[in-house]
Amino acid sequence: MHLANSTTKLFKKTSLYIFVLFSSSFAIAQENSPYSRYGMGDLVPSQNLVSRSMGGVSVGFLDIFPIGKSLNSLNISNPATLGQLKNTVFDIGVELDRRTLKSNKSPDKFTANNLVVSYLQLGFPITTKKMQKKGNALGVSFGLKPVTKVNYKIVSTERLTNIDSVTTLFEGIGGINQANISAGLKIKDFSFGFTTGYNFGNKETNSKREFINDTINYASSNSDVRTNFGGLFINLGTQYEIKLKNKSTIRIGATANLQHNLKGKRDKLDETFIFGSDGSVISIDTVFYKKDESGVIKMPSSYTAGFTYMDKNNHWIVGADINYSSWSNYRFFGATDAVKNSTKLHVGAQYFPASDKTPISKYWRFVKYRAGFYYGNDYVNLGTTRPDYGITLGTATPLTSLRKYNSNGFIMLNSGIEIGQRGSKQNQSLRESIFRVNFGISISDFTWFQKRKYF
Repeated sequence: MHLANSTTKLFKKTSLYIFVLFSSSFAIAQENSPYSRYGMGDLVPSQNLVSRSMGGVSVGFLDIFPIGKSLNSLNISNPATLGQLKNTVFDIGVELDRRTLKSNKSPDKFTANNLVVSYLQLGFPITTKKMQKKGNALGVSFGLKPVTKVNYKIVSTERLTNIDSVTTLFEGIGGINQANISAGLKIKDFSFGFTTGYNFGNKETNSKREFINDTINYASSNSDVRTNFGGLFINLGTQYEIKLKNKSTIRIGATANLQHNLKGKRDKLDETFIFGSDGSVISIDTVFYKKDESGVIKMPSSYTAGFTYMDKNNHWIVGADINYSSWSNYRFFGATDAVKNSTKLHVGAQYFPASDKTPISKYWRFVKYRAGFYYGNDYVNLGTTRPDYGITLGTATPLTSLRKYNSNGFIMLNSGIEIGQRGSKQNQSLRESIFRVNFGISISDFTWFQKRKYF
């Protein structure tokens, strides 16, 4: 009972810290990613921090603490894994994102930072005694997370034939967020599940154009589009466990994120303007204005298949995923964009030194060590195939006494780094180097949401 109360207090303190961090993240955000201009913006990694430290390996992965056979964290990529829940798990991930833009045509570069909460997720078992006797189990989870981010500010200078030089400022903000609920059912060695919920968000873009001329006073123009949208979605997942004769385990998994529509409304404005003394936009004349135009954003489907192999001593887990996304089917109010289908390979491993006989005084043997890499093509299509690749490292360290792993609950700190890049020197465009520092808390407990019994 004392452990349950102390864990609950820690949960409340952690929740307060999360709220402050989530609120302050907007204050220090300086992100500027030109590639987020296309499609629905930069894609936020769909895996939790555990999988991201292993290069993104997720659909065939299960984060089980070998001692006690309980889940350390929630696999937010494959809902089928919820059928393995024996304990309540609260998961949060936070990332510090540092992006450096480099031009292939000049030595110029620009660096931006962004702090964001990656996900909040709570899962718990709802297995009945009758299901347990048959070797079946059922778990559910719900949470919030960002799906895409739009944030760019680009200045372009060019000369129009027989007219004059012109400077255009392109700006955009917004993105997609998700509220989700998942369920997973385990029937002996086979598990399947689904995730559904509501994707919602906004996208605001504008282009301000000014002529550079000393003799003729051209009016500046502004094109502004503001769109709000939302819609239901459904993702499916499955996982199968194969126990080999040498007592090692292979888990095969697959997920399907089905194509879905977001219903939207947008306001479009074309106007001429001048800048005020404080830098504000002062409208001169409205050329075109349309309010509450209804339309549909068609989000593409994506499919992932993968596996993991765990040795008989539960020391090593190695695995791989392959993902395919059909972005050629993407439409924004009926219009296409500079996007194309993408494929990405994820490979990773985890090493856990401890065994059932390891003394609890050997703390560092109870730490999980992870590494991996990913490689594929970016879904943004700027005329040539642009690589998207990176390497990852991470650890999971216990924050509670090791004596409690076989007791009511425990807390793990998941941390990792990611070094990646989009584009290459062969592309006639910008290269974007990405450095992410990830950290998160996984709180596991066997007493939350359980009915008390008094004798």
